[in-house]
Amino acid sequence: MNEAFEHALTPEIRAAAEARGLTIPELATLASIVEKETGNPEERPLVASVYENRLRIGMPLQCDPTVIYALELAGRYDGNIRRDDLSYDSPYNTYRYPGLPPGPIASPGLASLDAVVHPAESEYLYFVSRNDGSHVFSKTLSEHSQNVQKYQVEYFKKSGQAGKAAQAGRAGR
Repeated sequence: MNEAFEHALTPEIRAAAEARGLTIPELATLASIVEKETGNPEERPLVASVYENRLRIGMPLQCDPTVIYALELAGRYDGNIRRDDLSYDSPYNTYRYPGLPPGPIASPGLASLDAVVHPAESEYLYFVSRNDGSHVFSKTLSEHSQNVQKYQVEYFKKSGQAGKAAQAGRAGR
């Protein structure tokens, strides 16, 4: 895994990371978050821009995969993330602790590394899953809350998964 990562760190990616003020550990950590947030390669630069924007203004990353990782490390993850989990005390919990977690939460692929060093230009601060593999992005908490309602709460109500609808009501991403 380390060898594959070192191979993916081309001189161009290393130079682009340095130009953005990112150390290699920071690049790996942020790229791992982008990797876990979306499997859609087209969205990775937008997801990276959301996290870059949040870091720039000192806003918590509020990234569900970091909470999942923390719960997995503790042997507490059962496949569902609950509102209570967002306050779980771990340095990997980006709802509770600002900035990047202490290290990667996964092995990032080349597309995620590239997205972090070449993020889209956007003013987005939020995104939520459309439950089809894609996300809807928003600039304000108000827009995001509406999107959470539409794409999470209403979606799970329609599909008869009331418990998931309650979980989806959290505003974070």
